[in-house]
Amino acid sequence: MPVPFLDLKRQYIEIKDEINKAISEVEDSCRFILGKNVKALEEEIAAFSGVKYGIGVASGTDALHLSLLACGVGKDDEVITSTFSFVATAEAIAYTGASPVFVDIDAKTFNLDPKKIEEKITKKTKAILPVHLYGQSAEMAAIIDIARKHRLKVVEDAAQAIGAEYDGKRVCSIGDVGCLSFFPTKNLGCFGDGGMVLTNNKEIAEKVKILRGHGSRVTYHYDIIGFNSRLDEIQAAILRVKLKYLNRWSEARTKNAALYNELFKDSKKILPPYKDPKSKHVFNQYTIRVKDRDKLFSFLESKGIGRMVYYPLSLHLQKAFTFLGGKKGDFPESESAEAEVISLPIFPELKEEEIKEVGEAVKSFIK
Repeated sequence: MPVPFLDLKRQYIEIKDEINKAISEVEDSCRFILGKNVKALEEEIAAFSGVKYGIGVASGTDALHLSLLACGVGKDDEVITSTFSFVATAEAIAYTGASPVFVDIDAKTFNLDPKKIEEKITKKTKAILPVHLYGQSAEMAAIIDIARKHRLKVVEDAAQAIGAEYDGKRVCSIGDVGCLSFFPTKNLGCFGDGGMVLTNNKEIAEKVKILRGHGSRVTYHYDIIGFNSRLDEIQAAILRVKLKYLNRWSEARTKNAALYNELFKDSKKILPPYKDPKSKHVFNQYTIRVKDRDKLFSFLESKGIGRMVYYPLSLHLQKAFTFLGGKKGDFPESESAEAEVISLPIFPELKEEEIKEVGEAVKSFIK
């Protein structure tokens, strides 16, 4: 039985009438940029995340970029981050004129290893950018301690982790600023690109607002060189409908992950996701480790079973970042993970028989 990696249509069908009504209301209003839905969504997601301010922007990448600028990161600065992430993490740092400084990951969580951060701090370091990968928070207590000790800003990349928690606190409320992506594949996804900056710092919030709107506080008066990075009203309306269902969808992802864990519990050759006891995991991805990953990938393809590799090449080895001088062997945990990880279908609408089909296929290959 074929099983899709992701089926957004199943989710849409369930809430189609609400979504279409929300879109229609925006069309009738003819207010498409920074309207009432954007403002309401900013307030609702800020409250959901436990912070004072939310600023909607055009993408998750822009959220990172503008947050770094608002934190004072610029030319010739350095920002410490994970080498095992989507390119936007490091790309946003480079946009500011600063240099990404990569750190290896924890082998179990795939997140930035706090024990390896301090050795990378220099006089040029301005911030730490941890990534809450796959839906699980990085080890934020240790990261915050290091940041405060060295007077560094902390910018959370929570693109895959809306609703995740660390030690009882929602991601995006722990560092100085947090960043979300609303790309369609995320746990809360819109019908295109979108993102949000979240913070308790009023000054940072105001700076991001100015930056997203061409550097303007007052219409047609420009204080700084800014950007055109606004979350549009239709996307905000869609996200407001979906936000009502987010907790339920997160619970479904957790339930699906538990079923996979049960299916794989007797196999010593399949390493299921590790869950940090201090963390609430929201499973944007269900990522296992196996030694014959590439062969398993092809085997699942032959069965019509969806699968993805996040990520097949660490950032320090990417052609775009050769100017940083990275080479094979620099970050062994990340390089090991890139050869072994494979993500299986985990979306909320996945059926129990589909999960069993995927699980049995993986086990049959391993045997």
